[in-house]
Amino acid sequence: MRYPSSAYDQRSAMLFLAPMMAVLMAVAVFPVLYSFWISLFDLKLTRPHRVPFVWFNNYLKVFQDPLFWESVLRTVNFTLMSVLAIMVIATLMALLLNQEFRGRRVLSAILLIPWAIPYVANGLMWKWIYDSGYGALNGLLLQLGFIDKYLVMLGDTDKTLGLITNAFVWKEVPLATILLLVTLKSVRPDLYSAAKVDGANVWQRFLHITLPSLVPGFALVVIYETMMAIRHFDLFFVLTEGGPADASHVVAWQVYVETFRKLAFGTGAALAYIMAVATFVLAWFIIRTTSRKL
Repeated sequence: MRYPSSAYDQRSAMLFLAPMMAVLMAVAVFPVLYSFWISLFDLKLTRPHRVPFVWFNNYLKVFQDPLFWESVLRTVNFTLMSVLAIMVIATLMALLLNQEFRGRRVLSAILLIPWAIPYVANGLMWKWIYDSGYGALNGLLLQLGFIDKYLVMLGDTDKTLGLITNAFVWKEVPLATILLLVTLKSVRPDLYSAAKVDGANVWQRFLHITLPSLVPGFALVVIYETMMAIRHFDLFFVLTEGGPADASHVVAWQVYVETFRKLAFGTGAALAYIMAVATFVLAWFIIRTTSRKL
């Protein structure tokens, strides 16, 4: 009986993979490369017949814009608040769901509801909750006696970014909880048994067994949620549209403004590339840092 050679197997595999690779090149690789090419031109749809090649002037223009650096600072604040809150809440939820108790399956199913809601629907829901005329949050605070009248929450520059962060965290916590719960399930039970025999209390078992075992899950959650926070756009569009007074003007919103409101596609593409490279570098740094501890 003759068996096909390895070279024949490789040619067959490449033949079957060719359609998928062609689609991937068409819908992913080509747009990425083409957008970089656009970022080298001063392309504005308000004057489509005059598109000078400006090399990296669009990038220099972005770096010289004070609003860009202000948006970077807001993006960093939003990302730090979001990721820290998600990590803490998701860790507590994962530890809870890792225990055996009545109603655990029901609680797990309820936890998935925020994750299943689309981002736009999530934004509209929170916009109603924050509403200054009939919002549920205003009503709750009024009933509890924390306020004496309804507040214009999304119109307050000091509260806007925190309120958007709250909506983002509510949406992202379920997925982070699932990832950390899967990591917890991989911890060998005999490690806890041995620690109990050695006299370790609950805090010591958590500190020396659970926490080190969660490092891979922490790394995955931090990388994913950081990327989601940096490039997040939906809630800023639905809730505030960058306002009030640029209080929620983050980098993702500036990309939208430059591209689709000012119709400056060259500058918008440059901004998008800067954001993508910054996200990639940050993800690489997190991976390198956590991989040394595994």
